[in-house]
Amino acid sequence: MMRTILHRFISVVIVSVCIVAPQTPAWSMGERVPVVGSTASDFSLPDLNGETRQLRQFRGKIVLLNFWATWCKPCTTEMPAMQSCYDKLRDKGLVVLAVNELEDDGKVREHIKTYGHTFPVLMDRDNRVANMYGVYGLPVSVFIDERGIVQEYIRGGTLTEEAIHQIVDRLAQHSSQSASLP
Repeated sequence: MMRTILHRFISVVIVSVCIVAPQTPAWSMGERVPVVGSTASDFSLPDLNGETRQLRQFRGKIVLLNFWATWCKPCTTEMPAMQSCYDKLRDKGLVVLAVNELEDDGKVREHIKTYGHTFPVLMDRDNRVANMYGVYGLPVSVFIDERGIVQEYIRGGTLTEEAIHQIVDRLAQHSSQSASLP
């Protein structure tokens, strides 16, 4: 009798976990990838200085939202290209937001200092924003236009200066054409 009750209890627990766990962001590895042409989901994350940054505060600028980690070789390989483009294009409206996933602030701060990166680094300590953007596997880069619309979603690979310039030029050109319409 006790054995039957115990088996039923264990079965209920297992079924409950299978139903609830996939719906809980902490358990999942990523929700739906944002559709190109859709509005980018807003979020708030702290930067390495403890200042909270919100995506919506960058409306009117082209945003390169990059999800990365210090242990990810392709991530660290593409960061110099991101830095170079940030240096060259920030006065023209490019914002680079590097969203670190689940790492210790000290480790991230040391990495950024070692490589001399000056773009904002945001800390996604609970993986909430990465999940919101359907991130599984790194790196992932999302280009968002001045209106807050997702224009590119790039999973894997390594961004180059040339690729970033091409995308930013295309988005800037599209924006200026839209602004000149009656």
